[in-house]
Amino acid sequence: MRLKKALRKDLFVTAFLICPMGLYAAFVLWPYLETFGYSFTDWSGVAPPSRFVGLENYVALFQDDVFLAALWHNAQLLVVLPVVTIMLALFFAFMLNAGGRRGAAGVRGVAGSAFYRTVFFLPQVLSVAILIIMFQATYRSDSAGLLNGITAALGLTDPDDPLPWLASPDAVLWCILAILVWQGVGFYLVLFSAAMQSIPKEIFEAAMLDGASRSQVFFRITLPLLWDSVQTAWVYLAIAAMDGFALVASLTPGSSYGGGPDHRSEVLATYLIRNFLTFGKAGFACAMGVVIFAITLLLSLAVLRLTKRDSVEY
Repeated sequence: MRLKKALRKDLFVTAFLICPMGLYAAFVLWPYLETFGYSFTDWSGVAPPSRFVGLENYVALFQDDVFLAALWHNAQLLVVLPVVTIMLALFFAFMLNAGGRRGAAGVRGVAGSAFYRTVFFLPQVLSVAILIIMFQATYRSDSAGLLNGITAALGLTDPDDPLPWLASPDAVLWCILAILVWQGVGFYLVLFSAAMQSIPKEIFEAAMLDGASRSQVFFRITLPLLWDSVQTAWVYLAIAAMDGFALVASLTPGSSYGGGPDHRSEVLATYLIRNFLTFGKAGFACAMGVVIFAITLLLSLAVLRLTKRDSVEY
């Protein structure tokens, strides 16, 4: 009787999973496998592949100066974006939850913390199209641009000689990074705040009664208890750092899909799309996609491994 019930349960679960697993295999796994196969051909993206070229696309990939430059730019984003975003989000989350004065009600956040939390989260609900329009006006290279207007009003720049933010080879990548940080801080602030609110306030109060400073409370209590959330945030930000396509393609100069000036803001995603749609080098682009997939997978595994710690219970 128990065996029949177990079989019925297994059949029910299997029947329930067949449809979603079939859709996942058809629309996710199979395209990955096709991309891997096409990367060994001379596929143009239109007609079926006519010639097997083996590792030729991969060899050409690592001899391509633009690809290597794009890889370096993604590496810079990969280092800076998670560090800056997580540090800012942790700082603001701590201030909003435990940074205020300790009163009769115990440890609390700064005054108006609910309002600040909403303000910080606002960029997260904006679509990419709205972000692009906003920062096109912010980074305008004439005196009507928001940043040029502010710097001119403060006397930092000459109104007749505005800064070419997105047209500057030295500044363009950092302008894109600033947008990514500005957009992401609010989401991770809410993530860390939710995790912080699950920590009993008595732990903070006991530490402060023992004479611990705010910085000691943060580094010795708050951060270790939030480490699982920090680890998750690091993985997602690493994935975001390997993308950046929409902002680079829409905001930066270039003949197609941005990346300028002189490929100084090129990222892997924009170079992939340009090879696939503009140059007709679909096999080469598929090889690039496989490399991006491998890098992202390895980075995620490395982050999970390097940031692994024993769980702290309270």
